[in-house]
Amino acid sequence: MAIETTGAPAGAPAGAPAPQEKGKQQAKPAVANTPATTGGDAAGEQKLTPAQLKAKAKAEKAARRAKAKEVKEVPPAAAVADAKGGKSGKGGKQEGSQSAGSQQQGKSMPGRRPSVNGRRPSVAIIKEDPRSSIPECFSHVPMAKRIQTSQAHKDVHPAVLAVGQQMATFALKDSIARLEATLLAFKKVIESYETPKGNSLSRHFVPHVLNPQIEYLTECRPMSFSMGNAIRFLKSQVNKFDIDTPEDEAKESLLEFIDIFINERITLAEVVISKNAAELIDEDGVVLTYGRHRLVEKTILRAKANGKSFAVSVIDDPYDQGGKELAKTLQQAGIRVFYSPNLGGLRAHLERASNVLLGTEAIFANGSLHAPAGTADVAMAASAANVKVVALCETINFDRERVSVDSLTYNEIDPERCSAESFRLMFDNTHSKYIAGVITEFESGTDFAPAQAILTLLRKREDPTIA
Repeated sequence: MAIETTGAPAGAPAGAPAPQEKGKQQAKPAVANTPATTGGDAAGEQKLTPAQLKAKAKAEKAARRAKAKEVKEVPPAAAVADAKGGKSGKGGKQEGSQSAGSQQQGKSMPGRRPSVNGRRPSVAIIKEDPRSSIPECFSHVPMAKRIQTSQAHKDVHPAVLAVGQQMATFALKDSIARLEATLLAFKKVIESYETPKGNSLSRHFVPHVLNPQIEYLTECRPMSFSMGNAIRFLKSQVNKFDIDTPEDEAKESLLEFIDIFINERITLAEVVISKNAAELIDEDGVVLTYGRHRLVEKTILRAKANGKSFAVSVIDDPYDQGGKELAKTLQQAGIRVFYSPNLGGLRAHLERASNVLLGTEAIFANGSLHAPAGTADVAMAASAANVKVVALCETINFDRERVSVDSLTYNEIDPERCSAESFRLMFDNTHSKYIAGVITEFESGTDFAPAQAILTLLRKREDPTIA
Protein backbone atom coordinates (compact mmCIF):
# COMPACT_ATOMS: atom_id res chain seq x y z
CA MET A 1 0.00 0.00 0.00
CA ALA A 2 1.54 3.32 -1.07
CA ILE A 3 1.63 6.07 1.56
CA GLU A 4 2.42 9.67 0.78
CA THR A 5 5.51 11.10 2.40
CA THR A 6 5.33 14.06 4.72
CA GLY A 7 6.12 16.53 2.03
CA ALA A 8 9.53 15.42 0.62
CA PRO A 9 9.93 16.45 -3.03
CA ALA A 10 9.89 13.82 -5.72
CA GLY A 11 13.28 12.14 -6.21
CA ALA A 12 14.65 13.16 -2.81
CA PRO A 13 16.36 10.46 -0.73
CA ALA A 14 14.28 8.76 1.92
CA GLY A 15 16.32 10.21 4.74
CA ALA A 16 16.24 13.79 3.45
CA PRO A 17 14.61 16.31 5.75
CA ALA A 18 11.15 17.46 4.73
CA PRO A 19 10.75 21.14 3.81
CA GLN A 20 8.88 23.17 6.41
CA GLU A 21 6.01 25.59 5.84
CA LYS A 22 6.85 29.22 5.35
CA GLY A 23 7.22 31.14 8.57
CA LYS A 24 7.77 28.09 10.73
CA GLN A 25 10.94 26.71 12.22
CA GLN A 26 11.91 23.06 12.04
CA ALA A 27 11.30 21.48 15.41
CA LYS A 28 13.40 18.33 14.99
CA PRO A 29 15.68 17.03 12.27
CA ALA A 30 14.35 14.12 10.28
CA VAL A 31 15.67 10.78 11.39
CA ALA A 32 17.63 9.05 8.63
CA ASN A 33 16.97 5.50 7.62
CA THR A 34 13.62 5.32 9.51
CA PRO A 35 12.59 1.68 9.66
CA ALA A 36 9.38 0.63 7.84
CA THR A 37 6.32 0.82 10.02
CA THR A 38 4.03 -2.14 10.49
CA GLY A 39 1.13 -2.46 8.06
CA GLY A 40 3.16 -1.47 5.01
CA ASP A 41 3.83 2.26 5.77
CA ALA A 42 6.62 3.73 3.63
CA ALA A 43 9.91 4.74 5.23
CA GLY A 44 10.61 8.35 5.90
CA GLU A 45 7.31 9.26 7.60
CA GLN A 46 7.88 11.91 10.23
CA LYS A 47 7.57 10.63 13.77
CA LEU A 48 4.94 12.52 15.81
CA THR A 49 4.89 13.12 19.50
CA PRO A 50 2.01 11.65 21.60
CA ALA A 51 0.44 15.11 21.86
CA GLN A 52 0.54 15.55 18.09
CA LEU A 53 -0.93 12.10 17.54
CA LYS A 54 -3.79 12.91 19.91
CA ALA A 55 -4.48 16.21 18.17
CA LYS A 56 -4.40 14.51 14.77
CA ALA A 57 -6.86 11.82 15.88
CA LYS A 58 -9.15 14.47 17.30
CA ALA A 59 -9.08 16.42 14.03
CA GLU A 60 -9.84 13.29 11.98
CA LYS A 61 -12.77 12.44 14.24
CA ALA A 62 -14.19 15.95 13.86
CA ALA A 63 -13.80 15.68 10.09
CA ARG A 64 -15.67 12.38 10.02
CA ARG A 65 -18.52 13.85 12.05
CA ALA A 66 -18.78 16.82 9.71
CA LYS A 67 -18.80 14.52 6.70
CA ALA A 68 -21.49 12.31 8.20
CA LYS A 69 -23.63 15.35 8.98
CA GLU A 70 -23.20 16.65 5.43
CA VAL A 71 -24.23 13.31 3.91
CA LYS A 72 -27.26 13.13 6.18
CA GLU A 73 -28.52 16.56 5.16
CA VAL A 74 -28.24 16.13 1.37
CA PRO A 75 -30.90 14.13 -0.57
CA PRO A 76 -30.15 10.49 -1.42
CA ALA A 77 -29.31 11.19 -5.10
CA ALA A 78 -26.78 13.88 -4.16
CA ALA A 79 -25.25 11.62 -1.53
CA VAL A 80 -24.69 8.89 -4.12
CA ALA A 81 -23.04 11.34 -6.53
CA ASP A 82 -20.81 12.63 -3.75
CA ALA A 83 -19.79 9.10 -2.81
CA LYS A 84 -18.90 8.30 -6.42
CA GLY A 85 -16.79 11.45 -6.77
CA GLY A 86 -14.96 10.71 -3.57
CA LYS A 87 -13.52 7.44 -4.86
CA SER A 88 -11.06 9.10 -7.24
CA GLY A 89 -7.98 10.98 -6.01
CA LYS A 90 -7.97 9.44 -2.53
CA GLY A 91 -5.52 7.10 -0.93
CA GLY A 92 -6.33 3.59 0.21
CA LYS A 93 -6.58 4.47 3.88
CA GLN A 94 -8.90 7.42 3.27
CA GLU A 95 -10.97 5.37 0.84
CA GLY A 96 -11.42 2.64 3.43
CA SER A 97 -12.41 5.24 6.02
CA GLN A 98 -15.04 6.72 3.69
CA SER A 99 -16.41 3.25 2.88
CA ALA A 100 -16.81 2.46 6.56
CA GLY A 101 -18.43 5.84 7.15
CA SER A 102 -20.87 5.25 4.30
CA GLN A 103 -21.88 1.88 5.72
CA GLN A 104 -22.39 3.40 9.12
CA GLN A 105 -24.39 6.26 7.63
CA GLY A 106 -26.57 3.83 5.68
CA LYS A 107 -27.44 2.00 8.89
CA SER A 108 -28.42 5.25 10.59
CA MET A 109 -30.92 6.15 7.85
CA PRO A 110 -33.82 3.64 8.05
CA GLY A 111 -35.69 5.37 5.20
CA ARG A 112 -32.99 4.48 2.60
CA ARG A 113 -32.98 1.30 0.60
CA PRO A 114 -29.83 -0.49 -0.60
CA SER A 115 -28.87 -0.13 -4.25
CA VAL A 116 -30.14 -2.96 -6.46
CA ASN A 117 -28.63 -3.63 -9.89
CA GLY A 118 -26.87 -0.28 -9.93
CA ARG A 119 -30.02 1.76 -9.33
CA ARG A 120 -30.03 4.75 -7.07
CA PRO A 121 -31.23 4.19 -3.52
CA SER A 122 -34.65 5.70 -2.87
CA VAL A 123 -36.46 6.95 0.20
CA ALA A 124 -39.29 4.74 1.48
CA ILE A 125 -42.72 6.34 1.05
CA ILE A 126 -44.42 6.63 4.44
CA LYS A 127 -48.18 7.27 4.35
CA GLU A 128 -49.02 10.17 6.62
CA ASP A 129 -51.69 9.63 9.24
CA PRO A 130 -54.55 12.05 8.50
CA ARG A 131 -55.04 12.60 12.24
CA SER A 132 -51.45 13.83 12.69
CA SER A 133 -52.44 17.37 11.71
CA ILE A 134 -55.36 17.56 14.16
CA PRO A 135 -54.72 19.80 17.21
CA GLU A 136 -54.35 18.10 20.55
CA CYS A 137 -57.56 19.64 21.89
CA PHE A 138 -59.53 17.72 19.22
CA SER A 139 -57.65 14.43 19.57
CA HIS A 140 -60.64 12.82 21.31
CA VAL A 141 -62.91 13.34 18.29
CA PRO A 142 -63.04 10.14 16.20
CA MET A 143 -62.84 9.85 12.43
CA ALA A 144 -63.95 7.13 10.03
CA LYS A 145 -61.19 5.11 8.40
CA ARG A 146 -61.09 2.31 5.89
CA ILE A 147 -59.54 -0.87 7.31
CA GLN A 148 -58.10 -3.51 5.02
CA THR A 149 -60.00 -6.77 5.27
CA SER A 150 -56.70 -8.57 5.84
CA GLN A 151 -56.22 -6.56 9.05
CA ALA A 152 -59.64 -7.42 10.48
CA HIS A 153 -60.13 -9.95 13.26
CA LYS A 154 -60.29 -13.52 12.02
CA ASP A 155 -63.73 -13.99 13.57
CA VAL A 156 -65.35 -11.06 11.73
CA HIS A 157 -68.09 -12.35 9.43
CA PRO A 158 -67.84 -11.50 5.69
CA ALA A 159 -71.23 -9.75 5.82
CA VAL A 160 -69.96 -7.51 8.63
CA LEU A 161 -66.76 -6.83 6.68
CA ALA A 162 -68.83 -5.54 3.77
CA VAL A 163 -70.96 -3.30 6.02
CA GLY A 164 -67.84 -1.88 7.67
CA GLN A 165 -66.33 -0.94 4.32
CA GLN A 166 -69.57 0.77 3.28
CA MET A 167 -69.66 2.75 6.51
CA ALA A 168 -66.02 3.82 6.21
CA THR A 169 -66.58 5.11 2.67
CA PHE A 170 -69.94 6.74 3.60
CA ALA A 171 -71.85 4.57 1.17
CA LEU A 172 -74.02 4.00 4.27
CA LYS A 173 -74.30 7.46 5.77
CA ASP A 174 -77.67 7.85 7.47
CA SER A 175 -77.85 6.52 11.03
CA ILE A 176 -80.93 4.40 10.36
CA ALA A 177 -79.45 2.98 7.15
CA ARG A 178 -76.34 1.96 9.09
CA LEU A 179 -78.50 0.44 11.83
CA GLU A 180 -80.57 -1.65 9.42
CA ALA A 181 -77.51 -2.88 7.53
CA THR A 182 -75.83 -3.82 10.82
CA LEU A 183 -78.82 -5.81 12.08
CA LEU A 184 -79.16 -7.67 8.77
CA ALA A 185 -75.45 -8.55 8.92
CA PHE A 186 -75.89 -9.78 12.51
CA LYS A 187 -78.66 -12.08 11.28
CA LYS A 188 -76.15 -13.78 8.99
CA VAL A 189 -73.72 -14.06 11.88
CA ILE A 190 -76.38 -15.77 13.99
CA GLU A 191 -77.39 -18.12 11.19
CA SER A 192 -73.81 -19.32 10.71
CA TYR A 193 -73.05 -19.62 14.44
CA GLU A 194 -72.46 -22.99 16.05
CA THR A 195 -71.97 -23.29 19.78
CA PRO A 196 -68.66 -25.02 20.66
CA LYS A 197 -68.79 -28.16 22.74
CA GLY A 198 -68.86 -27.49 26.45
CA ASN A 199 -70.34 -23.98 25.99
CA SER A 200 -73.79 -22.42 25.75
CA LEU A 201 -75.02 -19.72 23.38
CA SER A 202 -75.96 -17.40 26.24
CA ARG A 203 -72.39 -17.49 27.59
CA HIS A 204 -70.30 -17.82 24.43
CA PHE A 205 -72.02 -15.83 21.67
CA VAL A 206 -71.63 -12.27 22.96
CA PRO A 207 -67.97 -12.19 24.13
CA HIS A 208 -66.51 -14.47 21.46
CA VAL A 209 -68.67 -13.82 18.39
CA LEU A 210 -70.72 -10.63 18.65
CA ASN A 211 -68.11 -8.38 20.25
CA PRO A 212 -65.48 -8.85 17.47
CA GLN A 213 -68.13 -7.76 14.93
CA ILE A 214 -68.95 -4.65 16.98
CA GLU A 215 -65.28 -3.74 17.47
CA TYR A 216 -64.60 -3.95 13.74
CA LEU A 217 -67.59 -1.74 12.86
CA THR A 218 -66.54 0.79 15.49
CA GLU A 219 -63.01 0.94 14.04
CA CYS A 220 -64.43 1.63 10.59
CA ARG A 221 -66.67 4.42 11.86
CA PRO A 222 -67.98 5.39 15.31
CA MET A 223 -71.33 3.78 16.07
CA SER A 224 -74.44 5.89 15.68
CA PHE A 225 -76.76 6.32 18.67
CA SER A 226 -79.33 4.01 17.11
CA MET A 227 -76.73 1.27 16.62
CA GLY A 228 -75.65 1.51 20.24
CA ASN A 229 -79.24 1.23 21.47
CA ALA A 230 -80.04 -1.71 19.20
CA ILE A 231 -76.90 -3.61 20.22
CA ARG A 232 -77.79 -3.19 23.90
CA PHE A 233 -81.26 -4.59 23.21
CA LEU A 234 -79.77 -7.53 21.32
CA LYS A 235 -77.30 -8.34 24.10
CA SER A 236 -80.03 -8.19 26.72
CA GLN A 237 -82.07 -10.61 24.62
CA VAL A 238 -79.16 -13.06 24.53
CA ASN A 239 -78.68 -12.81 28.28
CA LYS A 240 -82.31 -13.84 28.83
CA PHE A 241 -81.63 -17.32 27.50
CA ASP A 242 -81.16 -20.07 30.02
CA ILE A 243 -77.92 -22.00 29.93
CA ASP A 244 -79.89 -25.11 28.90
CA THR A 245 -81.78 -23.43 26.05
CA PRO A 246 -81.26 -25.44 22.83
CA GLU A 247 -79.13 -23.69 20.23
CA ASP A 248 -81.71 -23.87 17.43
CA GLU A 249 -84.40 -22.41 19.65
CA ALA A 250 -82.16 -19.57 20.82
CA LYS A 251 -81.04 -18.71 17.27
CA GLU A 252 -84.60 -18.73 16.00
CA SER A 253 -85.63 -16.40 18.83
CA LEU A 254 -82.80 -13.96 18.04
CA LEU A 255 -83.62 -13.89 14.33
CA GLU A 256 -87.26 -13.21 15.10
CA PHE A 257 -86.28 -10.46 17.57
CA ILE A 258 -84.23 -8.69 14.88
CA ASP A 259 -87.04 -8.92 12.33
CA ILE A 260 -89.57 -7.46 14.77
CA PHE A 261 -87.13 -4.76 15.83
CA ILE A 262 -86.53 -3.62 12.24
CA ASN A 263 -90.24 -3.68 11.47
CA GLU A 264 -91.39 -1.74 14.55
CA ARG A 265 -88.53 0.63 15.34
CA ILE A 266 -87.54 1.48 11.74
CA THR A 267 -90.20 0.69 9.12
CA LEU A 268 -93.40 1.45 11.04
CA ALA A 269 -91.77 4.34 12.91
CA GLU A 270 -90.92 5.96 9.58
CA VAL A 271 -94.51 5.60 8.34
CA VAL A 272 -96.08 7.01 11.52
CA ILE A 273 -93.69 9.97 11.76
CA SER A 274 -94.12 11.00 8.12
CA LYS A 275 -97.91 10.70 8.43
CA ASN A 276 -98.11 12.86 11.57
CA ALA A 277 -95.61 15.44 10.33
CA ALA A 278 -97.46 15.81 7.00
CA GLU A 279 -100.47 17.16 8.88
CA LEU A 280 -98.35 20.07 10.14
CA ILE A 281 -97.82 21.38 6.60
CA ASP A 282 -100.25 24.21 5.92
CA GLU A 283 -102.19 24.61 2.73
CA ASP A 284 -100.44 27.14 0.47
CA GLY A 285 -97.67 27.35 3.03
CA VAL A 286 -93.90 27.19 2.60
CA VAL A 287 -91.87 24.51 4.36
CA LEU A 288 -88.19 25.19 4.96
CA THR A 289 -85.70 22.37 5.51
CA TYR A 290 -81.93 21.92 5.65
CA GLY A 291 -79.99 19.41 3.56
CA ARG A 292 -81.62 16.08 2.82
CA HIS A 293 -83.07 13.85 5.49
CA ARG A 294 -85.05 10.70 4.90
CA LEU A 295 -87.94 11.53 7.27
CA VAL A 296 -88.35 15.08 5.97
CA GLU A 297 -88.40 13.89 2.37
CA LYS A 298 -91.06 11.24 3.07
CA THR A 299 -93.13 13.77 5.03
CA ILE A 300 -93.19 16.27 2.16
CA LEU A 301 -94.03 13.60 -0.41
CA ARG A 302 -96.85 12.26 1.79
CA ALA A 303 -98.32 15.76 2.18
CA LYS A 304 -98.25 16.12 -1.59
CA ALA A 305 -99.93 12.72 -1.98
CA ASN A 306 -102.65 13.92 0.42
CA GLY A 307 -103.53 16.67 -2.06
CA LYS A 308 -102.01 19.66 -0.31
CA SER A 309 -100.61 22.56 -2.29
CA PHE A 310 -97.49 24.12 -0.83
CA ALA A 311 -93.89 25.10 -1.61
CA VAL A 312 -90.57 24.01 -0.15
CA SER A 313 -87.41 26.02 0.53
CA VAL A 314 -84.28 23.89 0.60
CA ILE A 315 -81.16 25.29 2.30
CA ASP A 316 -78.32 23.05 1.24
CA ASP A 317 -75.18 21.93 3.03
CA PRO A 318 -72.36 23.33 0.84
CA TYR A 319 -70.14 20.32 1.60
CA ASP A 320 -72.62 17.46 1.28
CA GLN A 321 -75.01 19.00 -1.28
CA GLY A 322 -77.74 16.47 -0.50
CA GLY A 323 -80.30 19.26 -0.72
CA LYS A 324 -79.76 19.48 -4.47
CA GLU A 325 -80.91 15.88 -4.88
CA LEU A 326 -83.90 16.57 -2.62
CA ALA A 327 -84.88 19.58 -4.74
CA LYS A 328 -84.78 17.47 -7.90
CA THR A 329 -86.93 14.76 -6.29
CA LEU A 330 -89.53 17.26 -5.10
CA GLN A 331 -89.66 19.00 -8.47
CA GLN A 332 -90.32 15.69 -10.18
CA ALA A 333 -93.23 15.20 -7.76
CA GLY A 334 -94.76 18.49 -8.88
CA ILE A 335 -93.79 20.57 -5.84
CA ARG A 336 -92.59 24.13 -6.17
CA VAL A 337 -89.05 24.38 -4.80
CA PHE A 338 -86.84 27.31 -3.74
CA TYR A 339 -83.19 26.32 -3.50
CA SER A 340 -80.20 27.93 -1.81
CA PRO A 341 -76.78 26.25 -2.15
CA ASN A 342 -75.61 27.46 1.26
CA LEU A 343 -76.67 29.31 4.40
CA GLY A 344 -76.21 32.68 2.70
CA GLY A 345 -79.84 32.68 1.55
CA LEU A 346 -81.30 31.54 4.87
CA ARG A 347 -82.71 34.89 6.02
CA ALA A 348 -84.47 35.58 2.72
CA HIS A 349 -86.06 32.12 2.67
CA LEU A 350 -87.20 32.41 6.30
CA GLU A 351 -89.23 35.52 5.45
CA ARG A 352 -91.73 33.44 3.46
CA ALA A 353 -91.50 30.19 5.49
CA SER A 354 -94.50 29.07 7.58
CA ASN A 355 -92.61 26.33 9.47
CA VAL A 356 -89.28 24.50 9.52
CA LEU A 357 -88.86 20.70 9.43
CA LEU A 358 -85.47 19.33 10.48
CA GLY A 359 -84.13 15.81 10.50
CA THR A 360 -81.86 14.76 13.36
CA GLU A 361 -79.17 12.19 13.99
CA ALA A 362 -80.01 11.81 17.69
CA ILE A 363 -81.51 13.59 20.70
CA PHE A 364 -79.73 13.71 24.05
CA ALA A 365 -81.36 13.33 27.45
CA ASN A 366 -81.42 17.11 27.97
CA GLY A 367 -83.30 17.64 24.67
CA SER A 368 -80.32 18.85 22.61
CA LEU A 369 -80.37 17.87 18.94
CA HIS A 370 -77.40 16.07 17.40
CA ALA A 371 -77.71 16.79 13.67
CA PRO A 372 -75.63 17.52 10.54
CA ALA A 373 -73.43 20.62 10.81
CA GLY A 374 -75.46 23.71 9.95
CA THR A 375 -78.71 22.56 11.59
CA ALA A 376 -78.10 24.73 14.65
CA ASP A 377 -77.72 27.84 12.45
CA VAL A 378 -81.06 27.17 10.77
CA ALA A 379 -82.84 26.51 14.08
CA MET A 380 -81.49 29.64 15.77
CA ALA A 381 -82.26 31.86 12.77
CA ALA A 382 -85.80 30.46 12.51
CA SER A 383 -86.41 30.93 16.23
CA ALA A 384 -85.26 34.56 15.97
CA ALA A 385 -87.67 35.04 13.04
CA ASN A 386 -90.56 33.51 15.05
CA VAL A 387 -90.88 30.55 12.69
CA LYS A 388 -91.88 27.25 14.32
CA VAL A 389 -89.14 24.60 14.23
CA VAL A 390 -90.13 20.92 14.45
CA ALA A 391 -87.65 18.03 14.57
CA LEU A 392 -88.38 14.53 13.26
CA CYS A 393 -86.72 11.61 15.03
CA GLU A 394 -87.31 7.94 15.83
CA THR A 395 -87.13 6.94 19.48
CA ILE A 396 -84.35 4.48 18.69
CA ASN A 397 -82.16 7.57 18.21
CA PHE A 398 -82.86 8.86 21.74
CA ASP A 399 -80.07 8.77 24.30
CA ARG A 400 -81.41 8.56 27.82
CA GLU A 401 -78.06 8.58 29.59
CA ARG A 402 -75.92 11.32 28.04
CA VAL A 403 -76.40 15.07 27.85
CA SER A 404 -74.63 17.52 25.57
CA VAL A 405 -74.23 21.29 25.64
CA ASP A 406 -71.61 21.71 22.90
CA SER A 407 -70.47 20.22 19.61
CA LEU A 408 -67.06 19.01 20.80
CA THR A 409 -67.97 16.20 23.20
CA TYR A 410 -69.75 13.91 20.72
CA ASN A 411 -68.81 14.45 17.11
CA GLU A 412 -66.87 13.11 14.12
CA ILE A 413 -64.18 14.59 11.89
CA ASP A 414 -64.91 14.53 8.19
CA PRO A 415 -62.09 12.38 6.71
CA GLU A 416 -62.59 13.91 3.25
CA ARG A 417 -62.00 17.43 4.57
CA CYS A 418 -59.13 17.01 6.98
CA SER A 419 -55.82 18.67 6.12
CA ALA A 420 -52.92 20.43 7.81
CA GLU A 421 -54.70 23.76 7.35
CA SER A 422 -58.20 22.88 8.56
CA PHE A 423 -60.70 20.13 9.28
CA ARG A 424 -64.49 19.92 9.44
CA LEU A 425 -66.79 18.55 12.16
CA MET A 426 -69.70 16.58 10.73
CA PHE A 427 -72.34 17.41 13.36
CA ASP A 428 -73.43 20.26 15.59
CA ASN A 429 -75.53 20.64 18.73
CA THR A 430 -78.84 22.53 18.84
CA HIS A 431 -80.18 23.66 22.20
CA SER A 432 -83.71 22.53 23.02
CA LYS A 433 -84.93 26.13 23.44
CA TYR A 434 -84.73 26.62 19.68
CA ILE A 435 -86.97 23.60 18.99
CA ALA A 436 -90.75 23.91 19.30
CA GLY A 437 -91.23 20.14 19.47
CA VAL A 438 -90.20 16.67 18.32
CA ILE A 439 -92.39 14.27 16.35
CA THR A 440 -91.81 10.58 17.08
CA GLU A 441 -93.77 7.41 16.37
CA PHE A 442 -95.73 7.86 19.62
CA GLU A 443 -97.64 11.06 18.80
CA SER A 444 -100.92 11.14 16.90
CA GLY A 445 -102.35 13.84 14.66
CA THR A 446 -100.72 17.23 14.98
CA ASP A 447 -99.44 16.58 18.50
CA PHE A 448 -95.74 16.72 19.23
CA ALA A 449 -93.73 16.56 22.44
CA PRO A 450 -91.14 19.07 23.61
CA ALA A 451 -87.54 18.05 23.15
CA GLN A 452 -86.99 17.92 26.92
CA ALA A 453 -89.63 15.18 27.30
CA ILE A 454 -87.69 12.35 25.65
CA LEU A 455 -87.20 10.47 28.92
CA THR A 456 -90.95 10.51 29.50
CA LEU A 457 -91.52 9.22 25.99
CA LEU A 458 -89.11 6.36 26.56
CA ARG A 459 -90.73 5.39 29.85
CA LYS A 460 -94.12 5.51 28.13
CA ARG A 461 -92.95 3.11 25.48
CA GLU A 462 -91.56 0.67 28.02
CA ASP A 463 -94.75 0.87 30.09
CA PRO A 464 -97.84 1.80 28.01
CA THR A 465 -99.92 2.19 31.19
CA ILE A 466 -98.10 5.48 31.96
CA ALA A 467 -100.49 8.36 31.22
